[in-house]
Amino acid sequence: MNILDNIDIPLQDENFKTLLEHKNIKIIRIVSSDNVELIEYIQDEDEWILLLEGKAIIILELKEIKLSKGDTLFIPAKTKHKITYTQNGTVWLAIHISSNL
Repeated sequence: MNILDNIDIPLQDENFKTLLEHKNIKIIRIVSSDNVELIEYIQDEDEWILLLEGKAIIILELKEIKLSKGDTLFIPAKTKHKITYTQNGTVWLAIHISSNL
């Protein structure tokens, strides 16, 4: 499998594709449009993200973080975060790590 194969850029928001779900780990490929809804997330699990393509801006606990291709970010569980900008065609790899075994 090539993670960059068969990428469909949505006209609005994001497309999510689960690549692997095993025990307490879930790996998701996310493809973002340049028109994403401003949603504040507070997740029950830790999340580690890798930006494979494009650019994005995330507000993480009131701090603006600019991401570009190759950048990673760890978001601890229960941490408020919001995506405020994505370049059209931005591709993310998101690894969710649950403490519920």
